[in-house]
Amino acid sequence: MGAKYNHPADAANSLNKIADRTGGIDMNRTGDIYMNRIALAVKSALGIAMLVPPSLALAAAPDNTALEEIVVTGIRKSVELSLEAKRDAIGLTEVVTAEDIGKLPDKNVADSLARLPGITTSAAGANEGGFDENDRVSMRGTNPSLTQTLINGHGVAAGDWFVLDQVQTVGRSVSYTLLPSEIVSKVVVEKSSSASLVEGGVAGSVDIITRKPLDFTKPFTLEASVGAVYARLPSKTDGQYSALANFKNDANNFGIMLQLFSETRHLRRDGVEILGYDTIAPGSAVATAHPDLSNVQYPTEIGAAFFTQKRQRNGGMLDIEFKPTDDLTLDLSGFSSKLTATNYNRNYLMWSTHFVNFGAGQSPDPGYVVQNNTLTKATFTGVPGTFYGVYDQISRPDETATANFVNLDTTWNASSNLSFFGQVGYSWGDGKTPHQDVSETQPGLGSGAGYQLNGLGSAPNFNLGNTVNNTPTPGGVPVSFGWIFGAADIDIRDTEKWAKIDSAYQIDNGAWKDLKFGVRYEAHNRTSPTGVAQGPLAPGMDPANYPQGFQNYPSNFETFGGNIPTGIWYWTEAQLAAYNNPNNVNRDPITRQYYQYLFAVYEKDAAAFVQADFKGDNWAANIGVRYVNTKEDAISYTQVDPTTPGAVLTSAFGPFAGLERKHTYNDVLPSANLKLDLTHDLVARFAAAETMTRPDYSALAGFTNLTPPGVVGSVGSGTGGNPDLKPIRSTNLDAGLEWYFAKRSLLSATAFYMDLRNYVGFGSETKTYNTFGSICPTGCPVDYNLTVPVNAKGRVDGVELAYQQAFTDNIGFVGNYTYADGKQTSNVQPNLDGSPGDDRLVGTSKNTYNLSVYFENQMFNARVGYTYRSAFFSGLDRSTAFSQDGIGTLSAALGYTMNDHFSITLDAMNLNNPTLKYFALNETQPRAFYKNGSQYYLNFRFKL
Repeated sequence: MGAKYNHPADAANSLNKIADRTGGIDMNRTGDIYMNRIALAVKSALGIAMLVPPSLALAAAPDNTALEEIVVTGIRKSVELSLEAKRDAIGLTEVVTAEDIGKLPDKNVADSLARLPGITTSAAGANEGGFDENDRVSMRGTNPSLTQTLINGHGVAAGDWFVLDQVQTVGRSVSYTLLPSEIVSKVVVEKSSSASLVEGGVAGSVDIITRKPLDFTKPFTLEASVGAVYARLPSKTDGQYSALANFKNDANNFGIMLQLFSETRHLRRDGVEILGYDTIAPGSAVATAHPDLSNVQYPTEIGAAFFTQKRQRNGGMLDIEFKPTDDLTLDLSGFSSKLTATNYNRNYLMWSTHFVNFGAGQSPDPGYVVQNNTLTKATFTGVPGTFYGVYDQISRPDETATANFVNLDTTWNASSNLSFFGQVGYSWGDGKTPHQDVSETQPGLGSGAGYQLNGLGSAPNFNLGNTVNNTPTPGGVPVSFGWIFGAADIDIRDTEKWAKIDSAYQIDNGAWKDLKFGVRYEAHNRTSPTGVAQGPLAPGMDPANYPQGFQNYPSNFETFGGNIPTGIWYWTEAQLAAYNNPNNVNRDPITRQYYQYLFAVYEKDAAAFVQADFKGDNWAANIGVRYVNTKEDAISYTQVDPTTPGAVLTSAFGPFAGLERKHTYNDVLPSANLKLDLTHDLVARFAAAETMTRPDYSALAGFTNLTPPGVVGSVGSGTGGNPDLKPIRSTNLDAGLEWYFAKRSLLSATAFYMDLRNYVGFGSETKTYNTFGSICPTGCPVDYNLTVPVNAKGRVDGVELAYQQAFTDNIGFVGNYTYADGKQTSNVQPNLDGSPGDDRLVGTSKNTYNLSVYFENQMFNARVGYTYRSAFFSGLDRSTAFSQDGIGTLSAALGYTMNDHFSITLDAMNLNNPTLKYFALNETQPRAFYKNGSQYYLNFRFKL
C-alpha cells in the first residue's frame, strides 16, 4: 500500500500507519433497513453452499502478496507468522492471526486480544456488571477509552445496547459484541506510537484487518458455518450461522466478497447487588443517639438481581476490489452489524437508604457491628407505616445497538519512488432504548429488616423481616405500589466521516529509506436528541390494575453463600408490557421530555504528519511528528430560569436549555522508534512518543444522573459532565528485549511508562433539581451532591513478560505476565469524612497473566487457556466507587478436520463458571456478585 515493500511486516506496518478518518459524505442512516432479512439470507447461502460440487475446492494458501502471507491455517503456523510480524516490526507490535477464514484462536475477538501481554478486557461497557462475553479492550493499566479501535485503519461509529451506557457512561471505546470473529483476518495491536498512526489512543491502538477479495487464490470460494451455542445457566440452545462467498477474475484485477452472519444466544445472570453506600451524617438523629456511627457508611440497598437476555446479532460485510492498472487499486468495503438485546432485570431489594436516610431515619437495634468505618451488620425493628423493601422489575424489549461503515481505499503508485494512499468513508451507529416496561413495588411495610455484609467471601445476608416474597398478594393483599420510572425514546446517534491522503517517497539514501507524509480530516458527532422520563398515570398506581398471575425466580438461583430471599415472584415480560399500556404510563414526548437524557458533542479534527524511516544492517528506526487540531462543540442540558432565551418550558421537570461550550485544542505529537538486532535471535526496542485521546462524550456533555435521597429534606447524589475538559495527553516511554530462541518460540521483557496529563478524574459540586418519584410524586426541589469529571495528572508504569515455546512439532505453550502500577497524582477528591481519597486509575490491574497450551496434528487440534486479571477500579456508580475483584476464566477449543472441505470445532467458554465480584472503597464494602455460567459453541464448517 503506497510504496512497494520487501517484507510482509513492512506492508503490515504501512497498512496500520496510513489509516485515518474524515470526509464530507452525507448519508441516510440506512443500516437497520435490511437487518431483519439477514438471517434468511445467511440460511439461503448455507443451502446454496451444500449444493456446490466438492470439485471446487478452496486452496489452502493465499497468493504471494505481502498481506496474504499473514493468512495461514493451523494453530502452529498462526503462532509462527504472528511472531514473524512482531519480530520484523519497528515499533512494539502484537499480532493475532486467524487460523482460517473466520476462525480466530477464540470465539470472541476481545478474548483473543486478552491473551496478549499488556492487554486487558472487561465484560461490561461501564458499571452495569459483567456478562459472559468480553466487551471492551484496554491496554497497560488504563481504561478502554484510552485504547483506540480501528477497522482497516479507520474508525467505526457504534452504539451500546444497555440504556445506562447510552445515556450515562458514554465512552469512546467500541463494543466488541458488535464485531463477530468471522470478519477478521488478523488483529494488529500497536503499543508504541509513530507519526503516521492516527491519533486517539493514549495507550495504543487495535486495528482489525478484514480480508480482501484478491487475497484469495481461487476464482471462486465458498465457506459456510452451521452451529449452535448452549448456555448452561439459562439452559438454552441457539443457532449460529455464517457464510462467505468470494469471486475474482482470472486476471486477478477484480474481485467481490460477501460475508453474512446471523447469531443468536441466550444469557442468564444471577446476582446479589449492593447499589451503593451512604454516610450517616454527623449531628443526625442516628449519630446523636450512637456517636460511634457518625460518618460511618452503610449500604443503600441490597438486592437479589435476576437478569435474562436474548442477543441476536445479524449483519454482513461486502468488499469490492478493482485494479484497473498494476499501479492503481480501488477497494470499496461496507459493513453492517445490528445487535438486538432484549433483556429483563428483576431486583428485590432491602431499602436501607429509605429507612436510615443518612441518619435522619431509624437507628439500628443494639448489636450492630462496624468494621473499617462501615456498618457491616444491623437489624432494624419494624416500625408501622415504614417501607423496608423496594422491588424493581424492568423489561427492555427492544434495546438495540448498531455499527455500520462504508469506506473507499485508493492506492496509487505514481512512480517507482512515490506512492499515495487515499481513504474516504462514513460510519454510523446508534444505541436505542425505545421504551421500558417497569414496575416498582414496595414490599415489607412495617416488617423491619436486617443484613450482614460478608466482604467478598460470600454474598451478604439480608431480609425484610417476615415478609412473604413468593407472591405479589401475600395474605390476599396486593403489594404496595411504588412508581413506574425509566428512560424511553432514547436514540444515541454516533457518526463519523473521514478523508485522508498519505504519501510515501522512497529515498534509499544510505540508511534513510523513505519519507512518509500526509493529511487527514475527521468529523465525529455523538448526539442524544430525544429522551423521555416515563411516569405513572392514576390507573397505573391502582393495585387493582396489576397483572394477574406470576412466576418465581428459578429454584437454582445462585445465592453466593449468602442468606437472602429466594423464590421471589415476578411478572413476565408480556404481563409488564400489558401493564405499561398508555392508560397506565405517561410517555408524552413533550411534557415528559427529560433534559438529563439530552446531549451533543460535535468534533472536527484535522491532522498532518511527516515521518522518516531508516534502516541499517542491524537496525531500523523511524522518527516523525504529527500535528492535530481539535475543534470541539459540546452541548449539555440543565435547568434554567424560565426567562432564559431559548428555554424549553413544556416539560414537567421544569424549564431547561442547552448550554453550548466551544473549544479548540492544538497538539504536537513527536515520536521515535528504534529496533536493534543485537544478534540473529536477540532484538532490542526503544520507543518514545507524545500521544493524545479526547475525553469521553459523557464526561464532556453527559446528562446529569441523579439518585434521589430516601426522603425529602436529605441530599441525593449524582454525576454530571464538564464541557471544559481538555484532551488527555501522555508521554510514553518503552524499552524491550526479545529473544527468539527457537522456531515458534519467544522470551521477552518490555518496560513501559506513561506520564498522563489532563487525565479525567472526579470532583464534586452541589446543585438543586426538581424531582419526581415515590418520595415526591408531584415534584419538589431536592439538593444533590454531584460527582463531575475534572482534569488531573496520573502515571502508569510496569513491565510485560512473555514466554512461548514449541516443545515438539505438535505441542506448544504460550504465556505472559503484565505488572502495571497506575495512580492519579493530582486533584484526588477526599472522602466525605476528610480522609485521603481514592487515587486509583480506572482500569489498572496490577497483575495480569495468560497461560495456554496447544496440540495440533493434521487431523486434531486442541487448546486450553486461562486468563487472569487482578482487581481494578472501574469508576463511579451512583456516586459510589465501583471496583472489580480479580477474576480468572478458563476456556478450551477442540477441532477435527475430516478432509479439505469439512471440519468440526467445539469452543467452551467460562468453563470454571467464574464469579464476578465487585466492591466499593475496599473489600469490606461489597458491591455485587454475579454468575453467568459457561457456554459451549459447536460449529460444522464447510468450504470449497
